[in-house]
Amino acid sequence: MPRKLVFMSSVSLDGYFEGPDREIDWHRVDDELHHHFNQELAAMGAFLSGRVTHQLMEEFWPTADQDPANAGPMAEFAAIWRNMPKYVYSRTLKSAGWNTTVVGEVVPDEVRALKDRPGGDLVLGGARLAAEFLRHGLVDEFRLYVHPVVLGAGHLLFPPSGTLPQTPLHLVESRTFGNGVVLLRHRTEPAA
Repeated sequence: MPRKLVFMSSVSLDGYFEGPDREIDWHRVDDELHHHFNQELAAMGAFLSGRVTHQLMEEFWPTADQDPANAGPMAEFAAIWRNMPKYVYSRTLKSAGWNTTVVGEVVPDEVRALKDRPGGDLVLGGARLAAEFLRHGLVDEFRLYVHPVVLGAGHLLFPPSGTLPQTPLHLVESRTFGNGVVLLRHRTEPAA
């Protein structure tokens, strides 16, 4: 059975994944939520992201656990991120460190072959890359973490209507965390 491709993202109540200047300081990630993320992500087989997301992660996580201020779940995630195989999709990036393979573009047959390999599920990060995977029908599951904030401006999680195919989903889990963040976990419906 192929592993699933899971799109995980935090989103504001009004649908933004980041503010106008890429800020994510509105995310309400406390220890409970961070422990949850670590548990979910440690079980994955690889991280897939676009260049921007990868470079933002690469700026902080490789050495985050060396700072005593980042003890607990942050230090734990630094080790998860460093050790996890990563695929970064970029037409401009030529190489990347930290157990990362650079892929020039989304080729559906290559993604399906990656899904057919043994190991944990694949986690997809980055809204723009996720839209490309959605256009090719490659996303099997969505895990959206809705944060209790209205941003009013920023970058929408999904592009304007009409640019993505209709994708029927069914809810498999919802969970409310103590800080008010709500996980909505949906799976795509099998093709008829």
